[in-house]
Amino acid sequence: MIDLAQFTVISGAGGKGFVSFRRERFVARGGPDGGDGGRGGDVILLADENLTTLAHFRNRRIYKATPGGPGAGNHRHGANGESLTLRVPVGTQVKVVDKDESFDLDVAGMQIVIVSGGSGGRGNARFSNSMRQAPGFAEKGLPGQVKELRLELKLLADVGFVGLPNAGKSTMLRAISNAMPDVADFPFTTLEPVLGVVDMGWDSFVVADLPGLIEGAHTGIGLGHQFLRHVERTRVLVHLLDASAEDPIAAYETIRNELAMYDASLAAKPEIVVLNKVDLPDARANAERLKTAFGEDGALIVSGATSEGVQAMLNRMGQLLQETAPAPVEAIAALPVLRPQARDRLEVFEDGDVYVVSGVRAESAALRLGESGWEGLDELQDRLVRMGLSKAMRRVGARPGDRIRVGEVELEWHG
Repeated sequence: MIDLAQFTVISGAGGKGFVSFRRERFVARGGPDGGDGGRGGDVILLADENLTTLAHFRNRRIYKATPGGPGAGNHRHGANGESLTLRVPVGTQVKVVDKDESFDLDVAGMQIVIVSGGSGGRGNARFSNSMRQAPGFAEKGLPGQVKELRLELKLLADVGFVGLPNAGKSTMLRAISNAMPDVADFPFTTLEPVLGVVDMGWDSFVVADLPGLIEGAHTGIGLGHQFLRHVERTRVLVHLLDASAEDPIAAYETIRNELAMYDASLAAKPEIVVLNKVDLPDARANAERLKTAFGEDGALIVSGATSEGVQAMLNRMGQLLQETAPAPVEAIAALPVLRPQARDRLEVFEDGDVYVVSGVRAESAALRLGESGWEGLDELQDRLVRMGLSKAMRRVGARPGDRIRVGEVELEWHG
């Protein structure tokens, strides 16, 4: 099972606005008619219940949405870019590398816009007014966002079989479901989790046969973290112990210790202890002797090979699942909560002989207008003044004629 993937997503850039003037016979001074650029496409993550692995992300490192089209004359807008939808299995956790952002796609059909497309630039028709009747500039579209994602799949199962290698977990899953995990008489037959659906007639639940655990697994030894990652999402654990082994109690304590060392919440999950393989010589006598050594409820005596005691084990599973079922959430007519947004302040600081202007809106304006000629730069200066540049420049002691830098654009401040 491929349950880890890392790649980069890039949303589409916005299209350029267009510079155009109406040209038509018998119509004098037609005026500007350049259209706006289209919006870039988003990258969307969608939880798909038909997927079970992240293998389809194995051979590609970059996923990019379509950019928006440029505007055109006659007020024609550019086409919006197509969004890119990446389908992931239900239960996928998404983390943005180097940022404190994470998402959990644990419901089928759930989707997240992980990077938004850049907005398109406005055409020159948008800048026409009584003072500027023939603007000869247009805006560039904003670039797309870039994020590196780390995807981690954790199985969503009701019950998880845990135990040392060769405890009979795969045989047991075959006995209670239609799943067909590999079975052999050597350890580590199961190298990836296998799911099976148990049909009780009046109810059904999902059981996961998880890879075998050995001492030191919480540090990554053996299948280590690959195993323990999937245990987190189960509601009930079934500890399968080989009743024919030399010391089943030591095996049980090893499992419990590894669970607790990895995450204390794993050791607190409801559990069923099963002494398996009682069909083997001397195993039954060993199981009868040990069954009262495992807590108040004791251990169940079962044989996955002959199905002895399997029904009693399933009944116990169903009972524990009912007891641990999440409480239903009552529908509440919620009012919208309005939260104040952080103000985007324009800041100025001195860097040698240049004053650097920072702020999301200021840098966005510079990106849109920085390559639009002298008319575009005049528009940029006007916007910066409306954002409070004059007050900020006076606060740091700047004088008219000093150089300012906004993003990649350098200007002379007129005061």
